[in-house]
Amino acid sequence: MDAIVHSPAEPALPVPAPDPSSELVHAVRSQLSKLSGGLASDDYLRAWWDWYVNLALRPEQQLALLGSAMSKAAQSWQHLRQQLGGEPDTGSAPDKAFASPAWQQWPFNLYAHAYGQLADWSLEALERSTGTAPENQQRLQFLLRQALAAANPAHYLLTNPELLELTRAEAGANLLRGAQYWAEDTLRLIQGAGVAPNGRFRVGESIAVTPGTVVYQNELMELIQYSAQSTSVYAEPILITPAWIMKYYILDLSPANSLVRYLVEQGHTVFMISWKNPTAEDRELSMDDYVEWGLVAALDAVSAIIPNHPVHAVGYCIGGTLLSIGAAALARQGDRRIGSLTLFAAQTDFSEPGELSVFISPSQLALLDSIMHQQGVLDSERMGGAFALLRSSDLIWAPAIDTYLRGQRAVPNDLMAWNADGTRMPCRMHSEYLDRLYLHNELARGSFSVAGEGIALSDLTVPMFIVGTETDHVAPWKSVYKVRALTQSSDYTFVLTSGGHNAGIISGPSHPRRQYRTLHLGDARSQVSAEQFLAGAERHAGSWWPAWAQWLASHSQAERYTLPRIGNAEAGYAPLRAAPGEYVRG
Repeated sequence: MDAIVHSPAEPALPVPAPDPSSELVHAVRSQLSKLSGGLASDDYLRAWWDWYVNLALRPEQQLALLGSAMSKAAQSWQHLRQQLGGEPDTGSAPDKAFASPAWQQWPFNLYAHAYGQLADWSLEALERSTGTAPENQQRLQFLLRQALAAANPAHYLLTNPELLELTRAEAGANLLRGAQYWAEDTLRLIQGAGVAPNGRFRVGESIAVTPGTVVYQNELMELIQYSAQSTSVYAEPILITPAWIMKYYILDLSPANSLVRYLVEQGHTVFMISWKNPTAEDRELSMDDYVEWGLVAALDAVSAIIPNHPVHAVGYCIGGTLLSIGAAALARQGDRRIGSLTLFAAQTDFSEPGELSVFISPSQLALLDSIMHQQGVLDSERMGGAFALLRSSDLIWAPAIDTYLRGQRAVPNDLMAWNADGTRMPCRMHSEYLDRLYLHNELARGSFSVAGEGIALSDLTVPMFIVGTETDHVAPWKSVYKVRALTQSSDYTFVLTSGGHNAGIISGPSHPRRQYRTLHLGDARSQVSAEQFLAGAERHAGSWWPAWAQWLASHSQAERYTLPRIGNAEAGYAPLRAAPGEYVRG
């Protein structure tokens, strides 16, 4: 399908001939990225130089660091002497990976002790350079985590007593299975087939199964209207804008974990955008296209199918950022169709993006732009690899050890199956998104524009329900919280829930291990700092879903209505096909 243009009425413009020098630069950068793992090496060289110079200018810090190294060496020597003398190892494990009693036996306790000393001293060495710029300190901490993960004796067969015992008990069968899994995965990688297939969870069969119908489609998205699961419904429909960095059905997993099913069972009429997974032909899709052909086109359809009622608009992750942008643009035009805003783990102020900042710099974006220029899109494997590096011990090393050394294939749940079903990012949109929002923070600074017209989040005055998650490394909750200072809602609720970027949001109504805190502000001016909120907010046990359901009900008409029609053929929104549609399978 052809890539979207801003308006079909615009005359086709001649395509300029590519600049050979620019093409060469992109090609060279793209090749260099393969050597550096996609990281901008000059960022890390500058970070190291900043650390080195600041440490070199402080002799007292050098002496303290040298003294610490000598002290730790002495401790290691003393530990070795104790072990040679047959004394029991009573020291605490330096890492949770060494909690097993097997690590207290010779020589594995020496490995664990030496690793703990190395990790402690390395972290101290970073902290001793007190003048290092925060962004450089963060990049060096990121590199150090990767290096320490690679040096961890728990990650290797010959230095891990638990793996050795497992291999002895199974007579090496675990390694044979692991070798088979490695060969299978390598072949799939060569063939570009991605991760191993999972037969338990299939889209439209066991996940993404809430009954619904595609009622609109354009070159960028399908719009799904879900069938009612109650005898009557609220007047106001819900329109969900998911992130296009993920497939929409994270919000419609297996029935027990499906937010969509929960909403329709509560009596809501739910519409969901299902984004197209772009290809190289869609390289010129822009942020404006996602606003116009995504959010606004979906809102037009919802308003035609259920007219004369305000819409509860919901956005998740980058979809929530898009919703904020589009809602502000509509508000400036005097369009009042959006009656409330709910944002899940969505940033509008990118001044503190958390750990992702190690991937955000002019050099890093230039490198990424060259990669996308060559391919037309940013593939899901590259994005997934970047996120995995932020938690490399848990997301890279641990699965590899379980699969290839223990010979145990993980049995994925529905969320893991969804996570393996990646998407791509079109070149132009992703460059705009990273440059305008992450790098220059235009939305929070009030300089962002849509279709050439400036917008301001201060135009948003509708009731707002904002959700952040405690351990989110994609959209840190304190960054999500900043939307309060940018908007003028006099009915503002913030919820901080346990869990991470995905698991915290997908929190079924009977989830046994969830808890959340809430804040409500009833005027447009009151401000409560994130620290004040955290210190004073009461904890509530359980999922935040019922609290949101109550909020939606309180912001809807009390009168319930008969079940709505599916689509509106007279208005051009005839039912097209059953959910989950076609784009989700791309």
